[in-house]
Amino acid sequence: MRRSFLLTLFLLTTAPVFAQTGTVGVDLEGLDKTAEPGDSFDIYANGGWRERTEIPADRTSIGTFVTVAQLVEQRNIDIIAKGEGRAEAGADGQKIADYYAAYRDTAAIERRGTEPLKAPFAAIDRIADRRALSLALGASMRADADPLNATNFWTENLFGIFVSQALQDPTVTVPYLLQGGLGMPERDYYLSDAPEMAKVRAAYQGYVAAMLKQLGWSDADARAARIMALETKIAQAHLPAVEAQDAKKAEGWSRADFSAKAPGIDWDAFFEGARLGEQQQFIAWHAAPTTKIAALVGREPIEVWKDWMKFHIASRFAGVLPKAYDDLRFGFYGKVLSGAQQPRPRDKRAISATSGALGDAVGRIYVAKHFPAKSKADIEAMVANIKAAFDKRLQGIDWMAPATKAEARRKIETLIVGVGYPETWRDYASFEVKPGDAFGNAWRAGEFEYRHQLAKIGKPVDKAEWWMSPQTVNAVFLPLQNAMNFPAGILEPPFYDPAADPAFNYGSIGSVIGHEVSHSFDNLGADFDADGRVRNWWTEADMARFKQAGDALVKQYDAYEAFPGLNLNGELTLGENIADLAGLAAAYDAYHASLGGKPAPVIDGLTGDQRFFLAYAQSRREKTREATLRAIIAADGHSPGRWRAETVRNLDAWYTSFGAKPGEKLYLEPEARVRVW
Repeated sequence: MRRSFLLTLFLLTTAPVFAQTGTVGVDLEGLDKTAEPGDSFDIYANGGWRERTEIPADRTSIGTFVTVAQLVEQRNIDIIAKGEGRAEAGADGQKIADYYAAYRDTAAIERRGTEPLKAPFAAIDRIADRRALSLALGASMRADADPLNATNFWTENLFGIFVSQALQDPTVTVPYLLQGGLGMPERDYYLSDAPEMAKVRAAYQGYVAAMLKQLGWSDADARAARIMALETKIAQAHLPAVEAQDAKKAEGWSRADFSAKAPGIDWDAFFEGARLGEQQQFIAWHAAPTTKIAALVGREPIEVWKDWMKFHIASRFAGVLPKAYDDLRFGFYGKVLSGAQQPRPRDKRAISATSGALGDAVGRIYVAKHFPAKSKADIEAMVANIKAAFDKRLQGIDWMAPATKAEARRKIETLIVGVGYPETWRDYASFEVKPGDAFGNAWRAGEFEYRHQLAKIGKPVDKAEWWMSPQTVNAVFLPLQNAMNFPAGILEPPFYDPAADPAFNYGSIGSVIGHEVSHSFDNLGADFDADGRVRNWWTEADMARFKQAGDALVKQYDAYEAFPGLNLNGELTLGENIADLAGLAAAYDAYHASLGGKPAPVIDGLTGDQRFFLAYAQSRREKTREATLRAIIAADGHSPGRWRAETVRNLDAWYTSFGAKPGEKLYLEPEARVRVW
């Protein structure tokens, strides 16, 4: 289970600024008016922008998010590097300064060399039996957080942990155990027959060998091959990406169940190392993989496990080790896996790492300086309008049984919405940040987050808990909490522009809000009731009708070809595609309701509906390197942006607005247009 399974993110990407004209909000210069909207609405809306836009050498993609991401980054530079507002933050302000300075102090990092690795490596060297191995594997477990912004922080540990309410009891906070253990993003990177994946595998094994050689190990090539073979076996144990999202496959396990159902690991030792020695109840989110991975621990050579653990420590913390290690990591994760041509500047990475490790400390300063009360009130009003529009759509569904409809409406009514920032801020008093100790600070950041998550176990469930810092440029739906977070970071032009007209704001940030609301009713969210329990609250006929619409959307996205012979995976991306479609429809209805019965003005030659749909398509614009695009298609639950923009083809109003007609590539007969909600 990656973060997007129980925390459903809107999108993760970065992008460049795009121009705006007057108060219309729409980037008129970004249009390609030589294209027919009915052939590709993405090209019509974004073709001019894409033609003149180059991907910076240190980025893997560009798109709408950079407008906001660059603004937020500059503000974080002012806070973190230049010290704006840090004095008022007291001790937290000093920790921000020290974390940032230590990360940037490459001279100190070079002087220390691999000294920081000696203690964790020595602990691994002392492993002599399966009990000691189990203890060490448990001690290495971390929560779903990454202060280094490395790929899948906990995935590189054998298991990850996620702490939230139980699937069947919304009053109890329990730990979820997640499949992990891989250095590449997903099992298909190890198992796929595709030639591109074979090249990535060879490069990854070469990276492992190069890292071991840099550490001065003998027989580095042979040991790298054994690590690769072990990870391949772990990948074979993993559930495929689609199945890994299925909440119905999760199982509640007692402490005793682990020994009975997953022999091979000494679970008493494992949970002792993980500081869960007293915990009796768990959720095995990936139950079958847990059994198979435990068996590998029981039979694979201990020395290979020890090499695997050491490699991943060095790899994960390469950014705070000497440059040779940092360069090796970028060579694989940056160049091969993502297609970037050069790493991001060290000072920008330091800003990102500091903001990640001290998210709420930075965020508290950020919102005080940059998030006015009016913005919070405006977005809260838009959320209320979009929720009302979605509820009205629910009421109008004639195929849904009264009991199903009542529970669906209750989910909307009880949906918790956080806008801008959390009501309760994180306390960093126990997080030790040492000047000049970049490695130690990063290590302690992971420890701090892990302790924070473990401390929630056994306490009352906090339905208003935030899983993002306020300066994050993203949004999230939390099915267990039936809650949404819209951080201050994303609530800036061009997503939300107080100077733009309602058509633009509802098409842009409104569609994001609608997207997150709709996640409560996508193929994954539909498994959860209003209280966050996993239960079937559908009649058999209602679920069949819902699945029929989902199947139609799967086929629609399966038909999109990104590269010759490589199509999108409509099943993997179904939840996000449902959220895009239903969210856009709800935002459209809310926009029209906001007009109060008055006609929308024509601005710059565009009707209100045209501005709405163009704002939507431009909010999804992106240009992506091939390696990154292939990675997205293989493992990401989101469709690439250019195809997300095309979901307009399912809304009748889009046809009226842009005159799409039979024979054009996007045209669908009215009965073929997918209508989920």
